[in-house]
Amino acid sequence: MKYACFFFALIIVTACNQQSQAPAESGIYYTCSMDPQVVEYQPGICPICKMELTPVQKSQRTNPDELSLSDQQIELGNIQTTPVGQAGIDDRLTLTASLQADRSKINVISARVPGRLQQLFIKNTGDYLSKGAPLYDLYSEVLYNAQLEYLQLMEQKQVAGLIDYAKLLSGSKNKLLLWGMSESQIEQMVQQKKASAVTRFFSPYAGYVTQLAAREGAYVMEGAFVLELTDLSSLWVEAQVYSSQMAQLGSAARAFLEIPGQPEYDQEVQASFFYPELAQDSRINLLRATIANPRGQLRPGAAAYLVLHQRPQQLLTVPTQAVLRGEKASHLWVQKGPNLFQMKTVKTGLEDGKRIEILSGLEPGDVVVTSGAYLLHSEYTFKRGG
Repeated sequence: MKYACFFFALIIVTACNQQSQAPAESGIYYTCSMDPQVVEYQPGICPICKMELTPVQKSQRTNPDELSLSDQQIELGNIQTTPVGQAGIDDRLTLTASLQADRSKINVISARVPGRLQQLFIKNTGDYLSKGAPLYDLYSEVLYNAQLEYLQLMEQKQVAGLIDYAKLLSGSKNKLLLWGMSESQIEQMVQQKKASAVTRFFSPYAGYVTQLAAREGAYVMEGAFVLELTDLSSLWVEAQVYSSQMAQLGSAARAFLEIPGQPEYDQEVQASFFYPELAQDSRINLLRATIANPRGQLRPGAAAYLVLHQRPQQLLTVPTQAVLRGEKASHLWVQKGPNLFQMKTVKTGLEDGKRIEILSGLEPGDVVVTSGAYLLHSEYTFKRGG
């Protein structure tokens, strides 16, 4: 009886071993197209969605970037393909831009001599100053002594007669001019024969007050920053350009400026400057153009667009939805045979919202997946373990 039981158990173990080896030899396993994590070695029903399991031929390939799908998976995933070829791409390139102050027309006014600000005529940033407008009255002993020196030289010249005071007077007068007095102020001082400890200073430039550091009653040193004036008669248009778009732009690229809400100021502009360095965090370059703003209606900070048109080109392109964009690279899926797909890394170029240029990674005639690419990528990620 003992030998009979042992013989019966041996038969069961052998049968089980034969059954477990059969699937490996047949090269077929069964899975669910909706739940690919289900893997069985015999026909049946999916324990999750209760659909009939689909037979799949085990792959003997060694290429880890290839993926094989069943007919049912392709149908349910709506996998569609299209051949790659030369095609035209819309040459319109729209760059996000903004209006900025022309830095070449920003002027800084500093104190030329030390003294106390007796009266400040500009109290707020944003105020407009015309050229020659009064800025402040400065009480300065240094400037007062220089005025006295000039008046004394004038008196000595008239008394001495034979001594040439021309060079001395010229040097003394130049000192007054360099310290901020005007020709008319010096002439008035000579006519009145009286120096003043308080001198009024006027703006040598026109523009809007964009910074104001001085305070009434404060003492300022020579060279101290008083205020900043910005002339808005011209503005800069600055646009962000990705490194991949730089190839489309020449050193004298022409563009059409569009200002939302102010179509009367739309105009053609020419790029005058490219920043020589890319921003490290975003890999973005800066394109700049200069526009006239004679009436001052346009203000810095306003949003704008630069629209560039290049020559139409015949390029190797694919539909935009075929490309899967990642943080480090872009990929797409190429059909290598019936039910067989391979993931390829590509380098992209121009795009117009519908089609995108492929610079490398594909050849004319390749068949790429245009619908269901994300499903393929999900299946690929799952089978690789994330």
